[in-house]
Amino acid sequence: MSKIVLATRNRGKIIEISDLLQDLPLELCSVMDFSGIAEIHENGKTLEENSLLKARRVFEATHVPALADDSGLEVFALGKKPGVFSARYAGDHATYDDNNRKLIDELREIPAGMRQAQFRCVATFFSDGGLNVAEGICSGRIIETPRGTGGFGYDPIFVPDGYDNTFAELSLEIKNRLSHRARAFQKMKEILRRHFSL
Repeated sequence: MSKIVLATRNRGKIIEISDLLQDLPLELCSVMDFSGIAEIHENGKTLEENSLLKARRVFEATHVPALADDSGLEVFALGKKPGVFSARYAGDHATYDDNNRKLIDELREIPAGMRQAQFRCVATFFSDGGLNVAEGICSGRIIETPRGTGGFGYDPIFVPDGYDNTFAELSLEIKNRLSHRARAFQKMKEILRRHFSL
């Protein structure tokens, strides 16, 4: 069975990506299964740069085909912030709650009808055959008070279009049908099928 290393230490991402790829006959592992891989500083200016940076570094360190993604929340009333800085919006060591509080504070004067946002995911597969990229977008809006205990990151304050519940209130099954990551990885699955002749 062909092996892929997921270029992340984020357990929430590992669970979601593993679920999204579960029907492919691939052995998935993460950087935590390898010793000596240094923390990767995501200093790219775009989601695309960060995704490529992680996939390339992990492939070079492990010599195993690597799959990375970088995702960001883009709020239109804030000029698409936090974007590439989503994970560290409230500071380098910010918690998910810190980031959510900062975003809610910045939108305090913005009416509910003008809180449109989108989650965007860029997935990169890096192997000795080069690189492939897939993108997914999920549109929605930001609410004023966090709701739900599932998911991670901005999930408690993001309501996807067509739903009344936040990502944190929706089941993983539903989220993995409509999320930005789900949409990017549906495209990535076709890339993996072709690469591994599945």
